[in-house]
Amino acid sequence: MHETPDELRRLQALLDASLTRSTAHLRSIISSERTLTAEQLTGVLTGMCTLALSTVTAKGEPRISGVDGHFLHGKWYFGTARGAAKARHLAARPAVSAAHMRGEELGVFTHGTAEVLNPLDGEPAADWPELLAYFRAFYGADAFDWDNDVVYYRLHPQWMAVFASDPAELGAKPERA
Repeated sequence: MHETPDELRRLQALLDASLTRSTAHLRSIISSERTLTAEQLTGVLTGMCTLALSTVTAKGEPRISGVDGHFLHGKWYFGTARGAAKARHLAARPAVSAAHMRGEELGVFTHGTAEVLNPLDGEPAADWPELLAYFRAFYGADAFDWDNDVVYYRLHPQWMAVFASDPAELGAKPERA
């Protein structure tokens, strides 16, 4: 877990508010018995989690592709090649949706805005050195030309819902008292 107590509180508030704002249909599927708390979620989403990432073309056409997702500090982080279509889409239209699914056991659905962490021109995000150290440790320091080949994003979630068919089966630890 990389989350501080404050980040866990913010994530839990987001999860609660998102479900409250959801349709009755979604709330009939994602109940208190079939979801995870922020603390449980951060314990389950470790390492690399494949995301289905949805962007929009200039013509308003949806596009979906897979990216390596990392859930850190209560948010998704992902990267792509600087020349990828999704990088062009996100530069022009940073609204994004992402889904991480593990069979029928787990679904994490997020809508928000993507922030570029390491722009080619301009200042990187203040926490980019810490994040870059994490990504280098995960992928290997020489996996990419980290300055020129890849662009990384932080997904600032505005809505997030989690479905867990059986939280105990996922190994989700119960909430601390």
